[in-house]
Amino acid sequence: MAKFEGIRWSSKQMRYALPEKEYELLEADAQVYAVSRSVQYALFLAFEGIRFFCRKNSEGRLEVIFLNWLKNLERFERGMAFNIGREQRKLVPTADELENIFIHRYFKEPEMREFFEEMAALGAQGYLRPFTVDEEQSIGVTFPNKPAIRALACRYDRYLGEPFCGVVVPHLVRAVGVNKTGCLKLGVNYLMSVKAVEEARKVNPDAASALFLDDNPQGKIEDRHITEWDSSCCLFAFRDGTVVKIPESNLILPSVTIQGIVAILKDMGVKVEERHLTYGELLAKAKANEFVAAASVGTAGILNRCSKLVLVDGDGKVVQTKVPDEKHPLFAKLAEAREYYWNVYRGKAKPLPGMTVYKYVL
Repeated sequence: MAKFEGIRWSSKQMRYALPEKEYELLEADAQVYAVSRSVQYALFLAFEGIRFFCRKNSEGRLEVIFLNWLKNLERFERGMAFNIGREQRKLVPTADELENIFIHRYFKEPEMREFFEEMAALGAQGYLRPFTVDEEQSIGVTFPNKPAIRALACRYDRYLGEPFCGVVVPHLVRAVGVNKTGCLKLGVNYLMSVKAVEEARKVNPDAASALFLDDNPQGKIEDRHITEWDSSCCLFAFRDGTVVKIPESNLILPSVTIQGIVAILKDMGVKVEERHLTYGELLAKAKANEFVAAASVGTAGILNRCSKLVLVDGDGKVVQTKVPDEKHPLFAKLAEAREYYWNVYRGKAKPLPGMTVYKYVL
């Protein structure tokens, strides 16, 4: 599975108790009870991943920059609401309240300043990881009694990266649509992501990512829809100059990053179709040499082009192995879109319609 490289965590984390609305700054290694509903049963485990950039502004003051991050906060809201009882949902902070907690309390803590100063000097990528946990020492399969938000920031060099090998894993399902969990960042989804990559490595030991099909493993494999990579969304580029984006559903995480990438590609004159793509269609296009590239799109890695895509049949046997057509214009345009997206954070490219930049002076 994809992982962070060159990571350095901040020395402090924060905790916000939902029932009491109490904020507290903690050491980065402050732990939860070993016996907890969250640890034992994975109850009340929602999380979010939010990219940011830190720099000195024209006045020499530290500022952090986010792109469309209210969508991240709203998605985190939905994840928390899903994880608690109906009567507890009034405890979930709004996006505006989360903005205040993360920026005006946590990021502006004096103890965080050295971390941000170092980030600004390095021009490094930043990642905010808020997550939820039941703070009660407890056992028993019930909703949490002491639900809380914790958050920790880090900087890193890269995530996944190029080149990477991806393998289709048709016999495992990341999420079940009827449960409405695939569209949320929940801990329960990611065990299957890790298992899928393990299965992918049985097919190709170099596999770094697994490509999931829909939640109907009993269906004819050619009729099943492609959904996501194990921990990111996907784009497919074809020889006719079209890029296909898989539409959002209960199986697809609504990616903030892919919305920005699509806007950039369209601005570059690329035709982007948001539609379902069956595995049969992908197999046919690959066989007809109409396949140009597959890409992984997500917060941490932005966009990475797959260097080898292994296609299998219903029995898991390899039927085709596709490498990207690096001479096709779309291959380069995907990389240009990635660079443009990151440059919006760094103030080197203008935000396009639908891309909102948020700046906070620390």
